[in-house]
Parts: sequence; structure tokens; C-alpha cells
Amino acid sequence: MAESTGGLPFSALLNAVDCRKRLLLDYLMQERFVERFRPPHIREAVYSYVTRGGKSLRPAMALLSCGALGGDEARALPVAAAIEVYHTWTLVHDDVIDRDSTRRGQPTVHCDFARRAAEEYGLSASDAEHYGRTIAMLTGDLQQAWSWSLLFEAHLERGVTAEVVLRLGQELASQVTPLLVEGEALDVQYSGRARQLSEEAVLDMLWKKTGALYEFAGRAGAAIALDEAAPDIPEVKAIARFGSLCGAAFQIQDDILGIVGDASQLGKPVGSDIREGKSTLLTLKALERADERGRGRILRSLGDDAASAEDIAAVSALIRDLGVIDDARDMARQYVNEALTQLAPLPDNECRGLLALWAEYLIEREF
Repeated sequence: MAESTGGLPFSALLNAVDCRKRLLLDYLMQERFVERFRPPHIREAVYSYVTRGGKSLRPAMALLSCGALGGDEARALPVAAAIEVYHTWTLVHDDVIDRDSTRRGQPTVHCDFARRAAEEYGLSASDAEHYGRTIAMLTGDLQQAWSWSLLFEAHLERGVTAEVVLRLGQELASQVTPLLVEGEALDVQYSGRARQLSEEAVLDMLWKKTGALYEFAGRAGAAIALDEAAPDIPEVKAIARFGSLCGAAFQIQDDILGIVGDASQLGKPVGSDIREGKSTLLTLKALERADERGRGRILRSLGDDAASAEDIAAVSALIRDLGVIDDARDMARQYVNEALTQLAPLPDNECRGLLALWAEYLIEREF
């Protein structure tokens, strides 16, 4: 993955994102924020995923969108931080819902603090598990509140107009959050029901879980650059659409990596979506294409927590052999190609070029 199809090296993008990520982390680690969170278990849990080295692609989207329209990225930093913290609370709660044990190669919040409760307080296994889930729930609640606070800082600290901040806050509360929760609820309801679902239903669910926040990130950065949050401004609409399409492509690539990725890079076990019974585009298409014997093999492992590594490997191989992975990659590529057309109305500058590279990276990344 040395360079994109456009010829620019992905290292140019990764360096740009890393630079912005360092600014983001420095901002979030300010003492005035750190001291808010007490007791220590809560503070450590709130910052747990923030400091683990995630990709920070959503805040990068906001900052680059601001820069692409000639805005000062420093003014957008609090909103980018708000998006990162907002995304983080969804991960903490999602890990509880999915009963995941690892995130970015380390224990999830609820598992980590269950262990610590047993070690530090001598709690029984069931009480320790309850403690871990409780800390995770409270952590997500605090992170969501913190994200609103960070959004307000854009006006109070960086001079973004109050109307822009209010409109963005209204959108996050009244549109993005309901969409994310709907997507999460559908994901749970669809578990183990791949044979009963349509491709449109699965793609809609995936977009609500991922694309909605990417769309918001693009619109937020554009609104700050223009000091105007009206949704019908052509440049704002274009960048929002760009983010939406890229979010869909990102989720498809995530599902692909869940089957063919490297667990050491992903930070979670390969095949976990199969064990959890997730209704992904891959399992849906595999069940449509497999013969009776193949469908039986898939269905026996789908949603089976006790499925062996050999079972998961066999299902993964079947999904590859049926051509599902290649087709999913083609679909992700189509989303990105359409997304790139949305950048045409934007000024020709470095940030626009980085956004194009960012879109390519979403479907070429290996973790």
C-alpha cells in the first residue's frame, strides 16, 4: 500500500493525519479537561481509547474539509476533537453490546475494568463483570457530554460563530445520534438473520452506523471554513456527500478486513463478525451464492461463540472462493469513485488533494 491509484504516496496522507492527530491529542490532554473526570477509574476509562493510537480519520475529515475550503484548521480543532470523542463513546458502548474483549489490540473498557475490579476490590466474577459494564456505560455517557462541551468551545475559544455551532449541535443531536442508535439497534436485530435480509437493508444499516458521522464531519469542517452552516450551500453539500460515500466504503472495507485481515494489525480477532452472527454484506452474499452444503457450513458458524478457529477459517475461505470479497471491494471502489466526483467544485489546494488521497486510503488500508 505504498501509493494510491492517483500516484501520490499514502505516506503523504498518513503524515498529514498524524500531524493533526498530535494536535488533537494535545488539545484533549489539557489539564482543564483531564481534571474533570473522577474518580481515577473513570478518568482512565474516558481516555483509554483516545490514547490508544486509533486512526482519527473522522476528525481528519473535518479538518481537511475546513482547509479545502480555505478555512483556518485551528478554528475547527475543537469540533474535530468533539467528533473524535463522540465517536469514542459509540465504540465504548458498542463493545459492551457486541461483548468484544479487545479494541485496538488491548482490552475493551468493560473487560479491563472487570479485571481491575476483581484484582483491586476482590469482587466475584459476576460482580466484577457488572462493575466493568457499569464503568463502560458511565464512560460513554461522560464522553458524549464532553463532545458537546468541545463543540461549544469552537465558539467560546476559537471564535466560530454561535449560529454555526448551534446548527452543528442541533444536527448532531437530532439527526446523527438517532441514525447511529438506529443503525446499532438494527445491527443487533439483524444478527443471525442474514438469509432474511436484502442487500439494501444491510447497506442502510451500515451507513447509519458509519456514514452518518463521516457526513457530519465533512459538513462541520466546511461550515466552519465558510462561517455558514446552511445545508444547501453547494460546497457544503458536496463535502457532506463526499463524507457520506466514504463512510459507506470504509464500513465495507472494515467488513472485508474482518475476514481477510491480519489480527495483529486489526487489534481484534479475525472472524469475530462471524462468531457474533453479524449480518454483513459479505455473509449476505455468501449465503446467496453458496450451495446447500456451503450454506450449512456458514450457518453453523454464524453466531456461534464456540466456533473453532478451523470453522472460522473454513467459512472465511468459502467467502473468498465465492468471489464475495472481490465484489465487495468493487462496491467500495464504486463508492469512492463517486465520492471523488464530489470534490470537483472545491478549490484546487493541498487539502483537497489530501481528501482525495484520504478516500483512496479508506479502501486500501490493511487495518
